[in-house]
Amino acid sequence: LTEDEDVQRMLRGSLLRKIKSRGVPRERLFRLQEDGATVCFEGRFRGARSPQSFSVLHVEGVREGHQSEGLRKYGATFPERHCFTIVLKGKLKNLDLAARGEEDARHWVQGLTKLMGRLQAMSQPEKLDQYPFWIHGVLQRADRNKDNKMSFREVKSMLRMINIDMDDGYAYRLFKECDHSGNERLEGRELEEFCRRLLRRPELEELFGQYSGEDLVLSAEELQDFLRDQGEDASLRQARAVIRTYELNEKARQQDLMMLDGFMMYLLSAAGDILNQEHTKVHQDMSQPLCHYFISSSHNTYLTRNQIGGTSSTEAYVRALMSGCRCVELDCWEGSDGEPIVYHGHTLTSKILFRDVIESIRDYAFKQSPYPVILSLENHCGLEQQATMAHHMRAILGDMLLAQPLEGQDPHSLPSPEQLKGKVLVKGKKLPEQWHEPQGITSLLEPEEEEEEEEEEEEEKFQERSRRQVRGSLCGVKGPQHAMALTPRWVLQAKDASQVAPELSAVVVYCQAVPFPGLAHALRHPQPWQMSSFSERKARKLIKEAG
Repeated sequence: LTEDEDVQRMLRGSLLRKIKSRGVPRERLFRLQEDGATVCFEGRFRGARSPQSFSVLHVEGVREGHQSEGLRKYGATFPERHCFTIVLKGKLKNLDLAARGEEDARHWVQGLTKLMGRLQAMSQPEKLDQYPFWIHGVLQRADRNKDNKMSFREVKSMLRMINIDMDDGYAYRLFKECDHSGNERLEGRELEEFCRRLLRRPELEELFGQYSGEDLVLSAEELQDFLRDQGEDASLRQARAVIRTYELNEKARQQDLMMLDGFMMYLLSAAGDILNQEHTKVHQDMSQPLCHYFISSSHNTYLTRNQIGGTSSTEAYVRALMSGCRCVELDCWEGSDGEPIVYHGHTLTSKILFRDVIESIRDYAFKQSPYPVILSLENHCGLEQQATMAHHMRAILGDMLLAQPLEGQDPHSLPSPEQLKGKVLVKGKKLPEQWHEPQGITSLLEPEEEEEEEEEEEEEKFQERSRRQVRGSLCGVKGPQHAMALTPRWVLQAKDASQVAPELSAVVVYCQAVPFPGLAHALRHPQPWQMSSFSERKARKLIKEAG
């Protein structure tokens, strides 16, 4: 790919602005390294300038334009065609970037996409060929004074570059054990030893020793014994094939021998995984009724951090859906300007618009899996904003929203995931059919037991926080002056939040939330489209009484 125009531009580097919530975004040089797998840029660590990098292997995707929450909020002053987002895997934060021009942005989006595809398609030997270039580049960047020696500070910088989050005390102990010269610097073989110690797996070394004997080399026959002990019907030919694929030492490979490094490479590869690789794809029968399956579900999906004062973000929905989640939760509350909001009620978590959440779900619901997505609504809105919620779901999701039972479906059985491919289902309360008119008639329904218990717990927490606040900051206030301040805000909203707007009721089809009628009644009168939620306390009680 080095001759590719997009990759060449990335190798030369581009001045890009990193868009963040605070401060004026300044230009930084982003440049692809010679290894073709690492992008470096200047960042800040604890207020000081620090070289930073990320591996293309850690990139989950690239989005063009204002397609992230960060760019929608803070990147409006930059033309959309100049902007793009690099989505990183796991807990790594997204990079929202703005280029000087449309051409630069296009080169980076296309170049990263090509490199991601190339790296994913690389064989194990090809990846190993790249490794020395990659680690050499990291060491060069971490060596700030270019003396070919690494101080402990430079070693910590190296660990950050390769995304190793290690306890400082443990890292320093390793550093001292490898510093044979005692000059507080690692060089040459000392540095190589440090890197090897980072990769050590004592349990695999012990396993290797059990099968290889005193010479610490596995013959094809010994590897065959190991494979058979793992329950594999391995032939000598298969054992030799494993050695030729994973052994790093060329001389050993030619003699059908395997060293420790090759053995570890095999065990840590997909071929050595306990999971059958055929099962990384859907291999089950997906034509059974929906309730026959465990469904990968997310609780308080909108939160990126803790449940008391953390940040709510549409990106949390994107990550959940991209990790294969098929049921996401929306805690819906009354917002200003007639717009419902999503956040963890009664807490200091930030708020996001319901409309923005639905847009993110539309864009990412079926990128990772074609099977149905369930929106579990915890509804605390009044009738007017409930109707707004229904309007947003219909307008934004369009045909993706299942608003009618499937034609020809047996009413006594739920449809299957196969039948519901590409559909979004809403879980929520529903009006009795005879009241299901668009004239605004409402029904006061009994709240679910789980919600009642959760709200009791939340209220207790709120009262305790309130007592602490009064003790800490209102010590001189007496009498009823602060009584209203301690009234939970949701009490004022609750007057019609337990009612259901006909518009919202209409989009609840196969996932109607109802109070649990008891096991005996449920078994006598099965209603497959109804579902009940339990607190853990209630579930344990049911297990104990009627397991």
